[in-house]
Amino acid sequence: MMGWMSNEQGLEKTKANYVPLTPLSHLKRASIAFPNRLALSYGSKKYNYLQYHKRVTLLASSLTARGINSGDVIATILPNIPAQVEAHFGIPAAGAVINTINTRLDVKTVSYIFDHGEAKIVLVDTQFLSLAKQAKRMCKGLGPEIIEVEDKDAGFPKSGDYLEYEELLNTGSDNFSWQLPEDEWESLSLNYTSGTTGQPKGVVCHHRGAYLMTMGTVVSWKLQLYPKLLIIVPLFHCNGWNHTWMMPMLGGTVYCCRDVTAKSIYTAISEENITHLGGAPIVLNSIINCPDPDKKSFSHTVEIFTAGAPPAPTTLAAIEAMGFNVTQVYGLTETYGHVTECIWDEKWDNEPQEKKSEIKARQGVAFPMMEEITVLDKNQKEIPKDGKTLGEIAIRGNSVMKGYYKNPEATKEAFSGGFFHSGDIAMMHDDNYIQIADRAKDIIISGGENVSSVEVEGVLMSHPAVMLCAVVAKVDNKWGEVPCAFVELKEGLNVTEEELIAFARNQLAGFKTPKHVFFQDLPKTSTGKIQKFELRQKTKSL
Repeated sequence: MMGWMSNEQGLEKTKANYVPLTPLSHLKRASIAFPNRLALSYGSKKYNYLQYHKRVTLLASSLTARGINSGDVIATILPNIPAQVEAHFGIPAAGAVINTINTRLDVKTVSYIFDHGEAKIVLVDTQFLSLAKQAKRMCKGLGPEIIEVEDKDAGFPKSGDYLEYEELLNTGSDNFSWQLPEDEWESLSLNYTSGTTGQPKGVVCHHRGAYLMTMGTVVSWKLQLYPKLLIIVPLFHCNGWNHTWMMPMLGGTVYCCRDVTAKSIYTAISEENITHLGGAPIVLNSIINCPDPDKKSFSHTVEIFTAGAPPAPTTLAAIEAMGFNVTQVYGLTETYGHVTECIWDEKWDNEPQEKKSEIKARQGVAFPMMEEITVLDKNQKEIPKDGKTLGEIAIRGNSVMKGYYKNPEATKEAFSGGFFHSGDIAMMHDDNYIQIADRAKDIIISGGENVSSVEVEGVLMSHPAVMLCAVVAKVDNKWGEVPCAFVELKEGLNVTEEELIAFARNQLAGFKTPKHVFFQDLPKTSTGKIQKFELRQKTKSL
């Protein structure tokens, strides 16, 4: 090997044989390869790839003209509308870092993100102007400059108090040369975690990881040219799982969805021939339980990536009978989105539907761009692959964050032992498939026995009257903790606490059976995750 290496003189990297990886290259290529294909669609707004590329160039140019330099942070407070899609290319094309902010956050948290991320500019949908203005007033310094984005068709015309997005684009030049990264390790995005146990942490991702995520998704989702993707996953959540950066590679069409409802999903599938979408289990449940008048027929199979929480087997069984094929994936903000998939093995084809759904609920194995994903015990040793021993999911690969912004201590802890430690508790089956049992904080310890809230939720979700449920620990004088269930019922259906507990007891060990059941609408994040920390707080007063 040394002899070979010593003869490599003259084999250095050059501009001809080495280009830093970046997802921005997908759109540059698409403007040449697919100039007239529909790239972006939202109501009356429809742009082909030539127009899409031009608008992104105008955005990058106009931001640069306003003094934005390489490495500056530009925030967005936008729903899934074209400006949010364009920002994912236009902001980094100016050499800046995109910071998409959850539109449902409170003023104090948004202000913290403004300050911590040091955003120079924020693009704000008119609907959320009040949030942005209040957050800016609370900033320690001047806060970011506000650029307003109107959505007249959705009932949010511009206020006239700020420079509007289209006016901003008009100040740009379509001859602007994109500022592509000189090093693929350069920061591309800054996303903040939920911060349910303190201030949110800023997750920094790089160009290389996002590029490889787009490539890995094509393989794992078995994508071909010209897919039609309905953007359900908010683009402020893991940058929409990187799907927006991926679509130009395939000449596909992104269909924006501002307000996610079962009716709007069915309409898009039927009228636009949507082929792919992503969504949390709550989205799947809304599709299943959509009132008949709002359903529209379609004849093709729609592919769904689902993540955010382990879906109940009954949910998977019900939706697949309606013309959808669901692939369970798993990931975190720290991993750019999904990094494991439940690859289907033909040997399972003849299994009963119930068994198939149970298998599909597993989180599976690593995406092709990841190096290793396993489950480790407290000593950082791989657990037995027996389908019952629990450990923590540990992840290693190029689509893992650079680290937490301005937080070296948290970064060091997260990367101890050469893995990113997810905080998710799981088991491994003998075929190497990972299956989540819980978040570490969601494991219930009752009388010394570990109870998986996911397992209990799966049983309760199989009751015909249950729409959604969440199981958390409730303090108990005798057992330390006991399972407590919060249940959201389907419209027009009823079940009593006693009936539901008896239903669960027929399928679960006694210590796993909920001791309390409360009926209410469940608190959810904008991505459909149930906010268990709110429910845990509520148990203290029950």
